Amino acid sequence: MRLPSALRGGVFVALLVSMPMLGLQHWFLNLLVFVLMYATMSSAWNLVGGFAGYPSLGHAAFFGIGAYTLALFFKDQVLATGYEPFLLLPVVGLVGALIGWPIALISMRTRADVFAIVTITFLFVVQTLAFNLHDLTGGSQGAALPIPPFAAGQYELPFYYVMVALLLFTMGLTFATMRSKVGLSLVSIRADEDKARGVGVRVIGVKVLAFSVSVGITAMVGAVWAYYESFIYPQFAVDPLITIAMVLMTFLGGRGTLWGPVLGAVILESGQQVLTYQLGAVQLYLIVYALLFLVIILLLPRGILPTIEDRLRQRRRSRRTEAPAAVWPEDPAIPSKADTVTTRGGGAA
Repeated sequence: MRLPSALRGGVFVALLVSMPMLGLQHWFLNLLVFVLMYATMSSAWNLVGGFAGYPSLGHAAFFGIGAYTLALFFKDQVLATGYEPFLLLPVVGLVGALIGWPIALISMRTRADVFAIVTITFLFVVQTLAFNLHDLTGGSQGAALPIPPFAAGQYELPFYYVMVALLLFTMGLTFATMRSKVGLSLVSIRADEDKARGVGVRVIGVKVLAFSVSVGITAMVGAVWAYYESFIYPQFAVDPLITIAMVLMTFLGGRGTLWGPVLGAVILESGQQVLTYQLGAVQLYLIVYALLFLVIILLLPRGILPTIEDRLRQRRRSRRTEAPAAVWPEDPAIPSKADTVTTRGGGAA
């Protein structure tokens, strides 16, 4: 690991850990919880949509699956310390990954455009089930979770640090993927899947693995969100806008990168939260999403970070080409062309 990368990572971790110690107000801590939530989900989506180039539009289904899984585990239970649901997050992630495995086996046999249609169809199927399976989900009346017994003055802190842990785990997994054979296989699939299969890449296995890990992390985030809200409605737990936000954040920051999804989440989610606080429940951020999507397509098709890296690389190249050639001082012992006269016979006078 290079020192600059390690230094950036250390500064980032120190900043995340120390933020609540600055005496921030509750609304700002709530904003940070949601920013971390979307940063984690965007980083998880990046494993499939960024590295493999398969734009999944059904991740919100697994967000809801994680939320309802936690609700079923703790239905009609009283919590002793309040940290019990956090200890169950690995189980929730495993449930999401196991459900995603057969979905990936079927949908990953299609190509990118058909894959997007299959995954969004699965999203609407799960949303319909959430509205109609009243015994499991409570239907449109919603499902309740135990209220976290945390002090009012520090209510957001446990959720904040759990989201920090999930984000660091996801980013660490992304970092390891970028430097592994799995990451190389995913990038080769995105470039040319047929050629990747021809050179021996286990295309289906790698794609299914990436999808299962991605949706497992998304399910864990959904469980934390459900416990944070303490009540689940199907229209919020299985919301297509959650997936749209993941996609936009990843494309805005730069897909296939480590920091791109985090940067996109900071920009978009903080902007949405500020608009919500200032304008109430008016969903003007949807218009902002649409305009931003057009801007990304037209001006930043590769995202902010890749565009900046490309421009810096071009600037360095232009400086090298514009640098003046080195001029060496003439040696007086070596005659110059002006001092040499060539005769017709080829000799020098």
